[in-house]
Parts: sequence; C-alpha cells; structure tokens
Amino acid sequence: MLNITVLVSGGGTNLQAVIDAIENGTLKDVRIVKVISNKEDAYALQRARQHGIDAECISPKNFTDRSGYFETMSRKIEEADTQLIVLAGFLVVLSGDFVKKWTGKIINIHPSLIPAFCGDGFYGLKVHENALKRGVKVTGATVHFVDEGTDTGPIILQKAVEIEEDDTPVTLQKRVMEQAEWIILPKAIDLISKGRVFIKDKRTYIE
Repeated sequence: MLNITVLVSGGGTNLQAVIDAIENGTLKDVRIVKVISNKEDAYALQRARQHGIDAECISPKNFTDRSGYFETMSRKIEEADTQLIVLAGFLVVLSGDFVKKWTGKIINIHPSLIPAFCGDGFYGLKVHENALKRGVKVTGATVHFVDEGTDTGPIILQKAVEIEEDDTPVTLQKRVMEQAEWIILPKAIDLISKGRVFIKDKRTYIE
C-alpha cells in the first residue's frame, strides 16, 4: 500500500481525480492518508473530509519563519506514515531543506508541457493566458518529480491537448484539466505505487 499526502491550495479538482481513481478501483494499493492546505477556506479540505480523509490547514501566516512552517508540515506528513507527497495545485514554494528531506518522494502536476510555460510566476490561469498569447497550437499537462528548482524536476508523464480557435484561458484550463491533468496524475501515482518509475541522471525511466 502506497500512502500519499496531498498538498493543495484551492478547490482540489486534481485531488478529486485521485480520490475518484481510488474509489473506482483504477488506483489500487494507494491510500490518501492526509490532505494539507495552506488556506483555511480551500474547498479541497472539504472534499477530503467528505471522503473520510484526514485534512487540515497549516498556514505559513501562523509561523514566524519559513523553517518553522516547513518543519511542522514535514512532521505532520511523517506522522501520517507518508511515502509520497503529491502537489496538486499547491502554491507555496517549498524550501530547499524540505525538498532535500523528501527527495524522490514529491511529485507535482503542472498545466503545460514542460519546459513550455513553466517556472516562476507560471501557475493557474497565467499558464493558459501565456499559451494563448504565444499562439501555440498544442498545450497539455506534465507530472514531474520536484527538485529544488521551479518545475525543473524529472518528468514522469505528459499529455498533449490541442488548442481551439475560440479558446479563452478559462475554457483552455478546463479542457487541460479534463483531458490531461485528471488522467496523468492518477496514472503517475499508479506507476510509482507499482515501483515502475526510476530516476537516473535527472531523467525518469518507466519499466
């Protein structure tokens, strides 16, 4: 059984995709042991509790420094017997010490085909606004391991989504979620749970 903790800042649609995959049997031998949000009013917390999952808010605002915040969050994650941390729309930049402690055990879902439209400042609708402004014909989503950079960790899975002529950032965001994010995030977790994902020379290999 792979125990995962999901970190999220907003509505939790990707969290819901993972919950659904577990409940419908697509994801076997995987259990969400904890959901943590940096925002008390994040709907993701309600989603988790509705499915009997332990959920709590740990806000940086309640700590005098970042080290205390990340030490507390790491302790809570450890206490839940977590084996994999899933960032599902978590808008807090992780500290270097936190990433080092959990190296190879943190994955993130990003709403573009990395290395396009990623890095500092690229999150939420901003990603899709920039994709449309640039006029690309294809976008998509990426699941990757987290390292100390921003969206620079080894890529696990990607899925392309075609851009339509009348797309707006909102319609594109919705379609990328439905056609890519909600598909490849559970799939990546499944591959990791089965021990099929390996990192070598900053690249991932799937057996």
